[in-house]
Amino acid sequence: MKPPVDRLYGRARGHALRPRQRRLLDVALPRIAFPPGAAPDPAGAFAPRPAALWLEVGFGGGEHAAAQIAAHPEVGLIAAEVFENGVCSLLSRLVPEPADPATAPLPGNLRLWTEDARILLRGLPDSCLDRLFLLFPDPWPKARHARRRFVHPAALEGIARVLRPGAEWLVASDDPTYQDWVAATLAGQAWFDVVALDERPADWPGTRYEAKALLAGRRPVYWRLTRR
Repeated sequence: MKPPVDRLYGRARGHALRPRQRRLLDVALPRIAFPPGAAPDPAGAFAPRPAALWLEVGFGGGEHAAAQIAAHPEVGLIAAEVFENGVCSLLSRLVPEPADPATAPLPGNLRLWTEDARILLRGLPDSCLDRLFLLFPDPWPKARHARRRFVHPAALEGIARVLRPGAEWLVASDDPTYQDWVAATLAGQAWFDVVALDERPADWPGTRYEAKALLAGRRPVYWRLTRR
C-alpha cells in the first residue's frame, strides 16, 4: 500500500468571509497561533506551561476544543484546522461580538495550528503528547483516495512516536467505510491497545458533526487507543 502523500487535500475555504471574520483571522489568530518554531518544545508555547499537552487534529467548528479548554485549564491544547471558516467559528466563540479581536482576552491554554497537522506532528519531540483527538475526519470514501486518510498504516508509527506511554488517541467516525478502514488498520499494529465503543464516553464533549450524524441515522463508532 502506498504511504500518505505529503499534500493537503480538501477545502481550505468555504463561503466568503464577513469583515469581522476576516479581522478575527488577521488580528486575533496571530495572538493565539502556535508558532512553528515552538515545535521542539511545544509546552513552552503556553503561558503558564501546562501540566499536560493535548492535540486535536481537525477541530471543525471548535465546539470540542472550546469545551476541553474550559473543563481542563491545566492542559495545553493545540487545535489544528485548515478550513478558514472553521477557524473563524472557533475564534468567534473566543472573541464574541462586540469584543475587539485586538485586545479581547484569549485563553492561555489554547494554541491554533492552521496548516496540515502532519507537518506539526513531524516536528514534535518524542513522547510529548498526553492525548490526541481525531473526531469525525473526512473519510475520503473512495478507494483511490485512501492515502488521504489520517488513519493510515504508514502513519501509525509517527503518531505513536509523539504519544507518551499511557497516552490516549481518541478517534470517532460515523462513516461506515472509514469505520471499516480504521478497524482493519488498527487490527495489525503493535503500538496501541484498542477499545471500540458504540456510545460516546462521558468525558468526550459532543460536536456538531456528531449531532448531524445521529440526526441522519448514522451510528458513530468511538475508539480509545492507549499507547503501549
